[in-house]
Amino acid sequence: MIAHFEDVIIQTVCRILLPFIQLYGLYVIAHGHHSPGGGFQGGVILGASFILFCVAYDIKEAKRRMSEKLDTMFCSLGLIIYSGIGIICLVLGGNYLNYSRLHHILPVNPIDARSMGILGIEIGVGITVMAVMISLFLNLVSSGEHEEGLQ
Repeated sequence: MIAHFEDVIIQTVCRILLPFIQLYGLYVIAHGHHSPGGGFQGGVILGASFILFCVAYDIKEAKRRMSEKLDTMFCSLGLIIYSGIGIICLVLGGNYLNYSRLHHILPVNPIDARSMGILGIEIGVGITVMAVMISLFLNLVSSGEHEEGLQ
């Protein structure tokens, strides 16, 4: 296990920067379908903010905020969003992820429906990437004993 030393300066800077880092991650996800970036990049930024919290504080404090169960739920939620949008497109008579078909259930034209569909996909990918990155980090740090190694 990694020895942890409390440093007030690092913890204070982390506490100040974390909301801005997370806000930037959400910005990258939200504007990824119109500009460079997107779900993967935004998810990595959100996951890195959690890792920064783990480094500044300790794993036990981080586990209180993001349990393995919650992390697994985020992984599943992102996958459900992604695949759900694709299945809805299939049900509406289009190809998988043919977002323009979403205009049948959304009160917008096909072009705007396509944009909204891509945004939904980016959100799903961002949530999944964030959760998987956190899970990988915690498994590496705890030698794969996720919950057992952090008691």
